[in-house]
Amino acid sequence: MLRTLFRPYPRSLRPHFQHHNSFRFISMLRSSHVVPKLRDPSLFREAAFINGQFVQAKDGKTFDVYDPASTDKIATIPELSVAEVKDAINVARDALVSFRKTLPRERARMLRKWYELIIENQEDLATLITWENGKPLVDARVEVAGAAGFFEWFSEEAPRMYGDNIPASFKGNRVVTVKQPVGVCGLITPWNFPAAMITRKIGPALAAGCTVVAKAPGETPLTALAVAELGNRAGIPKGVVNIVTTLENTPEIGKELCTNPIIKKLSFTGSTSVGKLLMQQCSSTLKKLSFELGGNAPFIVFDDADLDKAVAGAITSKFRSSGQTCVCANRIYVQDAVYDEFSKRFAEEVKGFKVGSGYHSENTHGPLIHERAVGKVQDHVEDALKKGGTVLLGGEGLDHLGPNFYEPTVITNMTSDMRIHREETFGPIAALFRFSSEKEVVDLANEAEVGLAGYFFSSDIARIWRVAEALEVGMVGVNTGLITDVASPFGGVKESGFGREGSKYGIDEYTVIKSITFGGIGELQE
Repeated sequence: MLRTLFRPYPRSLRPHFQHHNSFRFISMLRSSHVVPKLRDPSLFREAAFINGQFVQAKDGKTFDVYDPASTDKIATIPELSVAEVKDAINVARDALVSFRKTLPRERARMLRKWYELIIENQEDLATLITWENGKPLVDARVEVAGAAGFFEWFSEEAPRMYGDNIPASFKGNRVVTVKQPVGVCGLITPWNFPAAMITRKIGPALAAGCTVVAKAPGETPLTALAVAELGNRAGIPKGVVNIVTTLENTPEIGKELCTNPIIKKLSFTGSTSVGKLLMQQCSSTLKKLSFELGGNAPFIVFDDADLDKAVAGAITSKFRSSGQTCVCANRIYVQDAVYDEFSKRFAEEVKGFKVGSGYHSENTHGPLIHERAVGKVQDHVEDALKKGGTVLLGGEGLDHLGPNFYEPTVITNMTSDMRIHREETFGPIAALFRFSSEKEVVDLANEAEVGLAGYFFSSDIARIWRVAEALEVGMVGVNTGLITDVASPFGGVKESGFGREGSKYGIDEYTVIKSITFGGIGELQE
């Protein structure tokens, strides 16, 4: 798969930004070197997981994992080859023979046990997430609870893979449908939610009776490997779940998952550009696909909104995980009559953030994942300023904390010709746009080629229905900035992909429907 490199600005070349209204951040806590201790050290695994065993690369190749806060090396992970991934796929194929025949209640009990073990080890898993991802420990704990929730949810969905009895069009015939596992599934997950993304895919796959080969994210593999260890303890049969690890060989291994005919379904979460490449590669074998791709979420504040709630919702939506989520508010549209007041209140809230190591409880926000991410954020800020934007707060890197830290930033006077309007930033920039009318803002929101999530705040019931139906997105948050829920279908439209994860619909992505027609039944015999 493709990697996009973003050039970080050297500090000497960064522009000086004027901070209006004397807004400044509460003093930041310096990122100190932290070596966390796990209650259960056996959850720290520096090995891939294939056929129920933790293994090293046969050629001895490895790659390193770094703490984004301190930039220290924290682990050395096997760099698997394509041949070894083929072996993992064959293992999953062999395991499928028996696993697809397990009773749904058996699979439900396995997933339930796995859920319980994740909850029991929540603190260790959260520690690993903060260590390799950088998000504050409190956020990591929430992620682990959500990740466990997918196993709990799909343990309950496994026994409910209902078919239908369909009235036939011809006398003497009976038609029924059954749902069956699609087969071996390839899963590719991102680094921003290293626990939740992999359980959101593995949960429904196993509930349906499939086996999986999952490529762990190269930046954050430790969490996925710890989850695999807990799956072993939960009694998941050998070969049913396989975790392959790679960094340099990512393009080749991604292609193998796409083109190998044993893989019958591919689920990918990541950028739209990579999704297009994977879809093209999958065409040779016509796999079943579900893609959750890039976003550029509009967040709309109408003049009849409760401003306090709108500010709180925007803070939650924009700055969770330092803006590194696919459903983050990327374009914040505020109606003229409340624009100035909203901007003031919003910036006051952001001014109270504390940025630093995720292990310090005083800190509200951690680093970005790497310097390339910081470079993209800086590029977007620079572009906005050149085109008339005003930095109300932030706008610079926090080099005294480390190269991956960036100030939470608020920019006003944004216009639709700026890069932020058409590109997903994936960082801590809140870009505030003005609008006048309902139709104007919906048209602006729908200009994006992607359509994952959208949010708006209003107290007018008629407007709520109109706007919710008009936004071209897969998920809408009305008077809330947080829409993620295991019970709610997650996915987008347009170039944000297709398919749904979580909810009662999520298991369908891992099944095929078979119709069975019984003929010659006839009438009752005399």
